[in-house]
Amino acid sequence: MFKDILQISKAVCAAIIFCLVYSLIFAGLLSLFSIPSTAVKPVNQVAKILSIVFGGMLFIRGERGLIKGAALGVLSILQAWLLFATIAGDFSANWTLLLEVLIGAFAGAITGIIAVNVKKA
Repeated sequence: MFKDILQISKAVCAAIIFCLVYSLIFAGLLSLFSIPSTAVKPVNQVAKILSIVFGGMLFIRGERGLIKGAALGVLSILQAWLLFATIAGDFSANWTLLLEVLIGAFAGAITGIIAVNVKKA
């Protein structure tokens, strides 16, 4: 049980770090190029999903990949929302947060299933 919680915690931390790196890179690209503001939300969603995939593939192992992955997805999305809400100073939540949590849970569950079935080097 402790090992599972530790794996999920490490994966969530990795996902948040990847998400921050993606956000910094995208912010740099926004300042360098004339990217339309309508591209921000889709790019952020892709970045969050890729972050969940990277975190899960790095740290999820053993059994119960579906459960571990879903937990990773939900916790990663909630942590990212909390982090970016703190930065923006706006903690308003709406239906899109629920949609993000569901997408994160689905992406995490799929990643968890794949991660526990792939041999690690």
